[in-house]
Amino acid sequence: MRSWTARALLCLRQEAARSADTHLLRLEFPGFPGIEFYFKDEAAHPTGSLKHRLARSLYLYALCNGRLSPGQPVVDASSGSTAISEAWFARMLGLPFTAVMPTATAPRKIADVHALGGHCDLVDDPAQVHERAAWHAANGACHLDQFGLAERATDWRGNNNIAESIIGQLACEPHPHPAWIVCGAGTGGTSATIGRYIRYRALETGLCVAEPAGSGFVHGWRTRDRNAIASQPTVIEGIGRPKVEPGFLFEVVDEVIEVADAASVAAMHLLEEQLGRRYGGSSGTNLVACLELAARMRAAGECGSIVSLLCDPGERYDQTLYDPAWLADNGIDPAPAQAALRATLATGDWHPPA
Repeated sequence: MRSWTARALLCLRQEAARSADTHLLRLEFPGFPGIEFYFKDEAAHPTGSLKHRLARSLYLYALCNGRLSPGQPVVDASSGSTAISEAWFARMLGLPFTAVMPTATAPRKIADVHALGGHCDLVDDPAQVHERAAWHAANGACHLDQFGLAERATDWRGNNNIAESIIGQLACEPHPHPAWIVCGAGTGGTSATIGRYIRYRALETGLCVAEPAGSGFVHGWRTRDRNAIASQPTVIEGIGRPKVEPGFLFEVVDEVIEVADAASVAAMHLLEEQLGRRYGGSSGTNLVACLELAARMRAAGECGSIVSLLCDPGERYDQTLYDPAWLADNGIDPAPAQAALRATLATGDWHPPA
């Protein structure tokens, strides 16, 4: 057992050493002179998303805590991107993997898990994914438990975490200490890592969580109620949880901005125009929050930089968020929101994309 664990840990260290850091892309918009926007392209990871870092950390955590044995099945609850990354690492370590996913997960994500040798256990009620993952664990699987363990599995002080990487990449920029870092909250692990690192480095940077309107995190953060639940569903996968997950730390978040689904979709298309490639809906959510914060800064006469994340590639949503017929079936019209966001980009004044 110990010798297999040592080999598995070596395999993960070798993979980390082979992996380059992700690019920090800079954008400037006409309405915001003196404010630079940076987007960390986490879609460039081998498994195509921000969750590549998390999946590696979860396997390291399971191995170092003696929870993962040779040949043991692995399970986790995921809406897709984490599952894809976890399936990739499971294949690397020669372990069977099952992702418990909502049935409504984007078909491309389900296909990607299958392509990596994983199995998808689809659940009609998204609220039941945790219970189903626990069932697999009770039957012998190692539950990676991204929602329960993300914030403790990631080393927030360093070890190439995403916060350390961002601050290092900004070192030679006009405003090396950003006014804001913006991210979404799925497990809460990314916001916990960034928020802790900001405090560890004694930076004055604010942390903003960009969330689909009415999510559990929105209500929980505003009321400091860990039992808060969402007041409306969302089609933006990976964020907008129905409840407050254990890894979401209220105390390290300085602002939460709600973003309507139509605005996230509209911003997703604006990112494609600016960067020449497609990104997923949560990247659009982040852009909307960045623009609202920038408008506040401009109104206050402030200069500085704002950093956010490009979370996963848009190709995973060809049959959903990028499909006009699918959007129409789900009652989403991004055109009004896109007009409002274009006005914000041009003038620097905040035009709410409601």
